[in-house]
Amino acid sequence: MKKIALLLLGLCVFYSSCSTKNNTINFTFIQLNDVYEIAPLEGGKVGGMARVEKLHKDLLEENPNTFMFLAGDFLNPSLLGTLKFKGERIKGRQMIEVMNAMNFDLVALGNHEFDLDEDELQQRLNESTFQYIATNPMHKTINGFQRFAVEKNGVKIEIPKEVAFTVKNNDGNEIKIGFFSALLPSNPKDYVDYGDFYESAKFAYTNLKKECNIVFGLTHVTIEQDQLIANMFPDVPLIMGGHEHLNMSVPVGKGKITKADANAKTVYVHRISYNTKTKETIINSELVPITPETGSDEKVANIVEKWNVLLDEKIKEILPNPEEVIFTATEPLDGRDTQIRSEQTNLGLLIAKAMESSIDGKIDCAFLNGGSIRIDDQLHGDITGIDIFRVMPFGGEILKVEMKGSLLKRVLNYGRLSAGKGAYLQRYNTNYDADSKTWLVNNVEIVDSKVYSIALNDYLLQGSDIPFLTPENGEIVKIHKNLKTSIAIDIRKAVILYLQNL
Repeated sequence: MKKIALLLLGLCVFYSSCSTKNNTINFTFIQLNDVYEIAPLEGGKVGGMARVEKLHKDLLEENPNTFMFLAGDFLNPSLLGTLKFKGERIKGRQMIEVMNAMNFDLVALGNHEFDLDEDELQQRLNESTFQYIATNPMHKTINGFQRFAVEKNGVKIEIPKEVAFTVKNNDGNEIKIGFFSALLPSNPKDYVDYGDFYESAKFAYTNLKKECNIVFGLTHVTIEQDQLIANMFPDVPLIMGGHEHLNMSVPVGKGKITKADANAKTVYVHRISYNTKTKETIINSELVPITPETGSDEKVANIVEKWNVLLDEKIKEILPNPEEVIFTATEPLDGRDTQIRSEQTNLGLLIAKAMESSIDGKIDCAFLNGGSIRIDDQLHGDITGIDIFRVMPFGGEILKVEMKGSLLKRVLNYGRLSAGKGAYLQRYNTNYDADSKTWLVNNVEIVDSKVYSIALNDYLLQGSDIPFLTPENGEIVKIHKNLKTSIAIDIRKAVILYLQNL
């Protein structure tokens, strides 16, 4: 009897251990967000999509249940996107080709996707072979609101509000994992309606809960908005977010919000276990730096190289050694969109100083529109000439303009009141005294009748951002022309020379 009892006990332990094993389903997420550059940055030290794909393949070997996600912002801005290829602006085409080769599982739309015009965005969507999610944005057409869609061979496939995947373990047990998205309305366009992303997320979440064991978020909103969403859905264990460009992991209740560094300098790897019996989800998240030690996928590297050859050819027409390190930034130089369009940043100040130094003769102050700085990122560590081209892909001249103080004050006030828009001015040697509500140049109040010498980018003088700032304005005394040999003929070269001499 004792032997039979021991045998039965052993069988119970055996079947119990098998049951525990069968109840556990393991899967892995790779999270990227805000990726505009396909090649490594900082002189090759960080980032690079070929390296991300090598990590992707390594993780697939570790666990075939591996999914790769991008939480918005990938089509713009980029230096490559501003160039022409076969007569058309590239506008994110290089990103789609690379992302197709990497086999992304799910990609959310970000606000920068709508930098493209309607036809350009539709082209990029049609070229994509990966799955999109668009929970709240709707396509405004002549026939009313419709879902954005991918068109293949004349057939429209609507981009869904929610997406679900099936995950199996080795024993055949399976679960469904669902995803909702949310996109902030920070880029108004005539062809898009953002709706209420909170209500849209709630609708998608409710639908997903009916059929999914676990629901996750893949969002592109601010961290504060992500926290509100996380509090709305306390049983969502993970929201993979974008929009901010610095890595973070923010706990909210029993869940968390994670964001990686922009341009794939890092990615988040989430190893997840779900117990089908206890309904418990365990997530181990690791922020993984993308460096030369990551390795490189040959197929993706070849695609990146193809596009880089085109980029090098164009840049070398202006700059002989674009990959040469010209400066090492020990403090990040802030060119992020929100900051550069709403407050004075160290990168904006540096560019304005470079503008002043490029002009012969006396200059009282210098400024440029924040919207001309297109990098939407921070520069840190080794900075190359190509990085400066990334900052200001459209280039343009620096002009010396003599104007009356009355006009200068109007221009500066217009820039100040344009906070949040591209007309906000990044400045050197001029500041606003909020107490006295006066503008100062060289710490002295501007005099209406005095003539000031200003260094500004030629785009500003077109009246596009500041309507009254044109050559025809009677308060402009003189516009100096640059010689073809002048440093000021290209703002990017002026900044590069300035950094080299620091």
